[in-house]
Amino acid sequence: MGKKYIIGIDGGSQSSKVVIFDLEGTIICEGKKNLQPLNMPEPGIVEHPDDDLWDSIVSASKVAMEQFPGDKNDIIGIGLCTIRFCRALLKEDGSLAQPVMSWMDARVSRPYEHTNPSVKYVTTSSGYITHRFTGNFNDTAANYQGMWPIDTDTWEWSKDEEVIRTYQIPREMLFHLQMPGTILGYVTEKAAKATSIPVGVPVVATANDKAVEALGAGLLAKNTALVSLGTYIASMMHGLENPKGTQYFWTNFASMPNKYLYESNGIRRGMWTVSWFKNLLGEEFAEKAEKAGLSAEERLNREAMDVPAGCEGLMTVLDWLAPTDKPYKKGMMIGFDARHSRAHIYRSILEAIALTMKNHTDAMCSELNVKLDKITVSGGGSNSDLMMQIFADVFGVPAERNIVNGSASLGSAICVAVAVGPYESYEAAIQKMVLVRDTFQPDKANHMLYKRMNEEVYKLITEHTDELVKKSYPIFN
Repeated sequence: MGKKYIIGIDGGSQSSKVVIFDLEGTIICEGKKNLQPLNMPEPGIVEHPDDDLWDSIVSASKVAMEQFPGDKNDIIGIGLCTIRFCRALLKEDGSLAQPVMSWMDARVSRPYEHTNPSVKYVTTSSGYITHRFTGNFNDTAANYQGMWPIDTDTWEWSKDEEVIRTYQIPREMLFHLQMPGTILGYVTEKAAKATSIPVGVPVVATANDKAVEALGAGLLAKNTALVSLGTYIASMMHGLENPKGTQYFWTNFASMPNKYLYESNGIRRGMWTVSWFKNLLGEEFAEKAEKAGLSAEERLNREAMDVPAGCEGLMTVLDWLAPTDKPYKKGMMIGFDARHSRAHIYRSILEAIALTMKNHTDAMCSELNVKLDKITVSGGGSNSDLMMQIFADVFGVPAERNIVNGSASLGSAICVAVAVGPYESYEAAIQKMVLVRDTFQPDKANHMLYKRMNEEVYKLITEHTDELVKKSYPIFN
């Protein structure tokens, strides 16, 4: 048998990535296409314009397939991972009735309202993209959290008529549910022509994007947490049960059948805030970085390496996107004096990400009665040695990053590897396909400084500032 390959699709909040792996988890080639800016015509409405989720995957697929050096007949499957908490409204033929609602759209936090008579199906982003690839109305059960009539114990549509009435989606408007690691259908001639992926390749169910990322990061150990650095940042731990009524974490579907993922509270617009600050520095900063052979972010990382832990008193609160139940929340920076530079501001944002996630992770671990031995950090932000060291210092435990740190695409590939046969189990696939790149050990002095800063000041900031931003909210909104 010749060498075999798997396509892992990672449809994220900012871009779509199509990555081709071998069976050892090595990246052979990849394509990427940035998403268009979100359409926000009025408060609460946040949509992906046009057919952007599908079109970006088409573009990324063509790039990946153009670079692919192997035989297309040796591609054994596609693992499909897309953004969670989106809502796609489809016509009877499976085409979009209106633009896909982003997870940031207020409507996805409410029961469905049938205001568009052309809508025949209500589904997720993964259900829609599955239909584009296969022509089937199938979807993974593991991407239905939030306002959906799903039984999280059985991974099936609820049979309780009261639940159906609550979410206002009749059964006939919902897709057929499949478990992660099952075949949803096969690439049609139309999809093959659009993407350059061969006709007939099986499309395999994965899960929601955070769960697929956790699988691709190899998250199985009880005493390990994964910190996922994305537009939304969260900490996750592997789980075997489906606890309800928890206070400091919620239970998500895992990307393995009948397994769960415990997920902490998180940071909305997390790594987006890093990009926001970088873009504020303008083209001149980016051009100077490019002349030095660096990206703008690499230049900032180098400058911030010279800033001491704690940023000489500058602290950032990461409420750049307020939660729906506390719309008055605002991001802020506090503690400026004449010592502070752009490098201090940048490092302060990175420290705020680590400190906020430390507090959320500690709360989750306390409720689960778990003591962490280490953390794994994934996502593009983990490419920064500075970010990795800050996480190790703040958490006070070793921080690992993997060779493939954009792990949603690898998690998608692992689902395929189990579904079509190269590996008998998820554990076996993880052992072969997920490899640690390096480990950052905590600096004891920095850890003690962060611990004091966090407990004596950082945790308390919003207790004192919330009343002020509550008063400013009606003035500016």
